Amino acid sequence: MNSIVNEMTSFLVMDVLEKAKEMQQRGIDVIHLEVGEPDFDVPDCVNQAVKDALDNHETHYTHSLGLIELRKEIAALYKREYGVDVDPECVVITTGSSPAILFVMLLLCQQGSEVILSNPGYACYRNFVLAAHGTPVFVPLKAEDGFQYNINDIRQKISEKTAAIFINSPMNPTGTLLEPSFYEEAAKLGVPIISDEIYHGLVYEGKAHSILEYTDNAFVLNGFSKRFAMTGLRLGYLIAPKKYMPALQKMQQNFLICASSTAQRAGIAALTDTSDYEECMRAAYDERRKYMLTKLRSMGFGIPHNPQGAFYIFADARKFTNDSLRFAFEVLENAHVGITPGVDFGTNGEGFVRFSYANSLENIKEGLDRIETYLNNLIKK
Repeated sequence: MNSIVNEMTSFLVMDVLEKAKEMQQRGIDVIHLEVGEPDFDVPDCVNQAVKDALDNHETHYTHSLGLIELRKEIAALYKREYGVDVDPECVVITTGSSPAILFVMLLLCQQGSEVILSNPGYACYRNFVLAAHGTPVFVPLKAEDGFQYNINDIRQKISEKTAAIFINSPMNPTGTLLEPSFYEEAAKLGVPIISDEIYHGLVYEGKAHSILEYTDNAFVLNGFSKRFAMTGLRLGYLIAPKKYMPALQKMQQNFLICASSTAQRAGIAALTDTSDYEECMRAAYDERRKYMLTKLRSMGFGIPHNPQGAFYIFADARKFTNDSLRFAFEVLENAHVGITPGVDFGTNGEGFVRFSYANSLENIKEGLDRIETYLNNLIKK
């Protein structure tokens, strides 16, 4: 087996989810607060667009970069929301955002290249870097600082081997929004920035910014899974500097050919006819976020800063455990609630657990009540 594969870590949240699924098959009622998957159905217009595409027999290959109509709508979105001009010819439509991450890593990395990542941060970034024979270099984020990047910490990690800096705002797992001042300073570093903007549109405090407002030396990752509840349609995109497009197109042609034609039609509908639906989802998430923050704090979890976006709360559980993985499985087996161990997101996540509020408010209330009962019984022992 390839040694790189051996170096990769499992995605612990999936380990928890798979155990939860096994329990459900045995008839146990499990509430899922571990996975970051919207509980909403796709908007009606998206559903109709898929049906229309099938009825019209639009089930063939598209241009490898994607339908030009969809790429134009993505450019219009970035103009509308961030005031930046995106050339539709600099957009690659992918099957979810994960292939886009892999393409950028293959594009920028060679043996010995370094990619700067946050700790804690999205668990899979490290494995994408390894897949491209790069070396992950971690910058610590601290809870007391609201899990904000410190630009000086990044500067200290930059070397002649640095291929890119990865940022994510709103961030998974913390829900943190990066400050405009950070973008301004990061843009001056002279290193390509890879900005994961998948949770844009799900912001409750403050305003999300795109790296493209501050520099063109950047790659933007985004998609339709979170904002439009289109996880199963597997539709994402990458915005890249023009000089890299021939190489990216070559990778797309070889590795994916193109994204699903029907999903691309759904993406056009999502970008042109879902503003009311988006606002309803965002308001529902915000209601859940506020409830969960209040409840978790009353239960003894530490949350020094409110998450501003996405649909996660990264809570300090050190009052209850120093082993977040074991704690997550104990909560699953005893309270029948799935949560994500903080160590999944890096060593600086140990002692924390991530709660997702992508489930219904009813389920969130029941799930947290179950955990509270379990913890109260644990303390009594």
